This record gives sequence, structure tokens and C-alpha cells, in this order.
Amino acid sequence: MTNIKAFSFNPFQTNTYLVWDDSKEAVIIDAAMYSEEENQRILNFINENSLKLKANICTHAHVDHIMGNAFIDEEFGLKPMMDESGKLFLENAQEYASSFGLSIPKVIEASEFISEGDEIKFGSMVLKVISTPGHADGSICLHDKAGKNLFTGDVLFQSGIGRTDLPTGDFEILLRSIKEKLFKLEDDVKVYPGHGDSTSIGEEKMTNPYVE
Repeated sequence: MTNIKAFSFNPFQTNTYLVWDDSKEAVIIDAAMYSEEENQRILNFINENSLKLKANICTHAHVDHIMGNAFIDEEFGLKPMMDESGKLFLENAQEYASSFGLSIPKVIEASEFISEGDEIKFGSMVLKVISTPGHADGSICLHDKAGKNLFTGDVLFQSGIGRTDLPTGDFEILLRSIKEKLFKLEDDVKVYPGHGDSTSIGEEKMTNPYVE
């Protein structure tokens, strides 16, 4: 059985997800912790539930989604896994954070690059990588087919889509990613976005004002 715990971290209210099954093997998706208090919250949950963290996965490398990578590396020896085409965002993460009055003392390089069709396995679970550019180069979604769950980063939100006015953003490419890849999934697949509340593929097909 798939278990999912959502946290909302940092000044951007970015969603971080812990995902695990009955084996207690787990992954963290978008480690976004910024403060010591947020670090402690995630660590306490992992310890209290006896989770065995196996991977740290980034849906993309925008600064608000990578703030907790140094802590995860320090505590668990897990560097992030990401799509290689998003590397450029790591290179300017500190400068971008400072433009918001924030500070990231250490940016962790990726340990492994993942791309379309790759499968991340832990316990009895499989997360399949779907390449979904448009919000940013390197944007991916993670599909738990057996559990009918989809982690969409900043590609698809409840009644919204990712912004496309940042470097490498492209509105038409983003819409194509959503319509040709995500909307081909079953309607009852639950969507866990990078910000805001969860939704479903069927709900977004019917009501999302940005995707016709």
C-alpha cells in the first residue's frame, strides 16, 4: 500500500512529499525545508515512523524545491536525483535565493540523472519518470501506477499550471506536456502538486481553466 505524507515548507510554501510502503522503504520528493524547525519536522516524522529513506528526488531544480537537499545529504547521505537538463538552476540557486532575501549556504550536486521512462524502485513500489518540460527545463513528474498517484512538481496544480515566465519556461510546451502525457493517464489518478492542494487528473481535465 502506498503511504504519502505531505509537508508545506519554506517561504514559497513548497510541498515536500514522503512516500513509502509497508516495507518502510521511502523516498523524499522535493526536499524544500529551509529552517532548522522544518528540518526537524521532517526528521522527526521519518524517525517516528521508522522510515528507511532510499532516494531524494527533485521534480525540478528551482530554488524553492531544493532548499532541503543539503540537510538530506547530511543526515542520510542522499544527494538529489534529477533530470540533467535542469542542472543550470543549481548553478544560480544561491544568487536566485538572495534576490528574495534568502540564503542557501550549500547547493548539493545531483548524484544521479533520471529521464523519461526511468523507474525508481523502493520496497515494492515503482515511480516512473515522465519528462514534462514547459515550466522549466528538467521538469519531471513521477507516476505511481499501482497506487494511482502522480507527483507533478510545478507542472500541474489544482485549477492551475506552472508559470512560464522564468528562464526556459514555455507556455505551449507546458500545455503539450500536460495534454499529451499527464491527461493520457486515468481520470482517478490523484495529483500531488508542488504547491497547494491535491487534485485528480479527471478533475483537472474537466475544470482546469488553462488547459482546453
